[in-house]
Amino acid sequence: MDMSVTTNLIKKLCAAGVLGLAGLGMASAATTVNLSYNGAPDPEKNAVHVFAQNLKDLVEEKTGGELKINLYPNSMLGDEEARMEQTMAAPNLNIASFTGVSPLAPEIFVSAIPFMFSDFEAARRFFDEGEYWQSLTKTFRERTGVEILAVVEEGGFLAFTNSKRAIRTPEDFKGLRFRAMDPSQVALYESFGASGTPIPWTEVYMALRTGVADGQMNPPMYIILGSLHEVQKYLTLANIQYSDQFLVANGAFLDSLPENVRKAFDEAVQEANAKARADNERQVNARIQFLADAGMEVIHLTDDEMAQFRRLAQPSYMRWLSEQSIDKKWIDMALKDAGFEPVQE
Repeated sequence: MDMSVTTNLIKKLCAAGVLGLAGLGMASAATTVNLSYNGAPDPEKNAVHVFAQNLKDLVEEKTGGELKINLYPNSMLGDEEARMEQTMAAPNLNIASFTGVSPLAPEIFVSAIPFMFSDFEAARRFFDEGEYWQSLTKTFRERTGVEILAVVEEGGFLAFTNSKRAIRTPEDFKGLRFRAMDPSQVALYESFGASGTPIPWTEVYMALRTGVADGQMNPPMYIILGSLHEVQKYLTLANIQYSDQFLVANGAFLDSLPENVRKAFDEAVQEANAKARADNERQVNARIQFLADAGMEVIHLTDDEMAQFRRLAQPSYMRWLSEQSIDKKWIDMALKDAGFEPVQE
């Protein structure tokens, strides 16, 4: 993504008054804020909702009711772009995906280098302790006035699904059409010989049902949440990328909170995320079993099969990153934090 897109978007929002936070009368903290996110308010199917409900309960408890949160699931307040604009303009909270964050910070794509994390522990350490993520959150606040407060797991590592055939090797992708969440996923599919088309989450089920796309990539939780098992036959557990979203908040709103309320709010964010992570990890195997029981054929890749994907995915993705005008320092920081050396072409 050209960095001029980021600059132009911010200029557009400024011109429209979206970034005019000084005129919003935010000298005192709002007593009620909205928290918007994707997916149904179902704790059995939506890990993001689990986090959101935990956050609401803990914030209201820890602040003694001084700060209350209204939950707006199912993208009730608009699509990713609209919700991010709302968060930039008003005292809101939002759980954004890459689709919401990347137009303003394309550097976030660096965190999605395929096979960079071997397990949950490695991914959490990268985001909780790494220099790359601390630098990115600081840069995002400076550009947008929005603060990234937490990395929210959305159900495990990404898996491939499709309706045509079992996928065990990159060769099996050839000729298939896949739904992509963003341009980085398009590049990933193309490295395997498939084609990728960006399709909003709200349209994925129908796209798969009507054959606009043959497959898609999501963690098991989102496959269940979107009832994608009804229109997909094969599930390949490739564990290609860590599946996450991002709690963001209007920075001026955060700054307006009294010190004791802000402290309680930050504690609530950390505690809510720890609870949601534990709940998410505990349910991963059960969700895979649910999909198997629902009729999906589950494909577990061997180490050798996984290596075939890695050999194609990493060089292709790194090449795509180099084409996005992203300063190499971000890539270097991320790789150092992850203790990771990508496969070379």
